[in-house]
Amino acid sequence: MLDPAAAGEVARVFGLGMRARLEGPVARGRRGQVWRLVTERGTFAVKALFGAPSRERAEADAAYQEHVRAAGVPMPAVLRATDGAVLAEVGGPHHPTLVRVYEWVDVLPPSRDLDPRKIGALLARVHGVQTPTIGPVDAWFREPVGVDTWAELVERLTAADAPFVRDLAAIVPQLVTLEQVFEVPEEVVTCHCDLWADNVRATPDGGLMLLDWESCGPESPSQELGMVIFEYGLGDPARMLDLYAAYLIADGPGRISRPGDLTMLAATSEHLAEEGCRRWLSATTPEDRDLVATWVDWLLHDPVTPATVDEMLDAVAGLGSRA
Repeated sequence: MLDPAAAGEVARVFGLGMRARLEGPVARGRRGQVWRLVTERGTFAVKALFGAPSRERAEADAAYQEHVRAAGVPMPAVLRATDGAVLAEVGGPHHPTLVRVYEWVDVLPPSRDLDPRKIGALLARVHGVQTPTIGPVDAWFREPVGVDTWAELVERLTAADAPFVRDLAAIVPQLVTLEQVFEVPEEVVTCHCDLWADNVRATPDGGLMLLDWESCGPESPSQELGMVIFEYGLGDPARMLDLYAAYLIADGPGRISRPGDLTMLAATSEHLAEEGCRRWLSATTPEDRDLVATWVDWLLHDPVTPATVDEMLDAVAGLGSRA
């Protein structure tokens, strides 16, 4: 992972000035760790990436980010290396790390209890910047985990005495039932695809800031809208209705009217829990197990079930219709 001693190299490669120091990591996600880089020119966010992401993919998501930001969506600017590239390798042959750099923005801690009207209007603005996309919707957002995979995981977790396995086994039948209504959207554009509370932050001045666009890709605005209504609706019909109404008033193109419109929400929740289970089984330290167990707990404590879907559809029923 990123060595703090690489601060000067990161600053040099991205042309960010002298007297550099790295602080952190200040945040960690599925795709990498975020460090704070401080130089004579200011403060910047450096993401040290896990694995070896495609440079072509990084260039594509950066271009989309720049397009959306130019339309007035509040988000950090992508900063490029002096050679124009989005990604750069630092740390030398013994500690190579791929990094990318963003403008630093001050944000408040994650919270789902944000103003739903502000969220709805902002999502409509994002969806108003519709750009063509290539390729199918990622399996993470549309494919079921499946009864056989769930059975295999429950068996292995039981044998390993996972602390959450009984709760998971109890909810699996509901997850499998919900998987029967999953739909693959036919008309897609480029969407953010990761608008959970970690990435939609309030700012000290009362605004909102959208972070972490690196999962962007093909998706239906309706599917992303459904996921956002769940995340910030907090199970409250009034909040869900307020968010949806604000989205429609701001000319958002998505519509929610049937269970299949919530495929992205359900599939993403399940796949995150599935990955958490697999990483728990392969973890070698109690700290690592505790970290990935939170991914499973997230599903168990606020599950997306057939009842959840019915409640969401009831909350927004009649507000907006399909063209």
